[in-house]
Amino acid sequence: MLEIKDFTKIYPNGKIGAEKINLKIEKGDIFAFIGHNGAGKTTTIKSIVGINDITNGDITIDGISIKDNPLEFKKQIAYIPDNPDIYTQLTGIQYINFIADIFKVPQQERKEKIEKYAKLLEIYKDLNTVIGNYSHGMKQKLTLISAFVHNPKVLILDEPFVGLDPKASFIVKDIMKEFAKNGGAIFFSTHVLEVAEKLCNKVAIIKDGKIIANGTMSTIKKDKSLEKVFMETANE
Repeated sequence: MLEIKDFTKIYPNGKIGAEKINLKIEKGDIFAFIGHNGAGKTTTIKSIVGINDITNGDITIDGISIKDNPLEFKKQIAYIPDNPDIYTQLTGIQYINFIADIFKVPQQERKEKIEKYAKLLEIYKDLNTVIGNYSHGMKQKLTLISAFVHNPKVLILDEPFVGLDPKASFIVKDIMKEFAKNGGAIFFSTHVLEVAEKLCNKVAIIKDGKIIANGTMSTIKKDKSLEKVFMETANE
């Protein structure tokens, strides 16, 4: 599904943000992407979603290249950054409908999805409130609803649990499991290694812009905790 092939990102100042990264995220995967601050996680994610350009290599979804066909590529994904920058002058429902309009989601389908996820995330009664009055956690929930409303193939998430209370985090994890079970794929960065260990079936560790471990969770962990593996590999 999502394939990162020999991806390299070099910034104009010569700094290497990511170097020769190769990863495959298949249908049904919940794939954790972990590393220290500055290791290259956000650089990679921003290149996947088309915010950063690609110096070398390519990133594809089902063979569709972000370089050659960016519009078609972006139709297949939903991206949620760690700090959602959304239109604060709109109400929650206006924002979701704006996203649904972009992706041409039929009215009945969007209504059902909005109701389902807004009620699950306990934000349904707040959808007519102006986003400028939302807390960080409420904005995070709103972006999650706007992601699910258009049936993406792949979810790209950067620290998706930041700002969520424990109950909301539990609900989001259940939604992620359901999404993957139904054939979607999820690629997300996180510093919460306990969550990654329990939730994900695959993991990659990045250090200084290079992948230093990549595989199934059970293969990478062996008989250790993910935290211990991370500390051992990232500090080598």
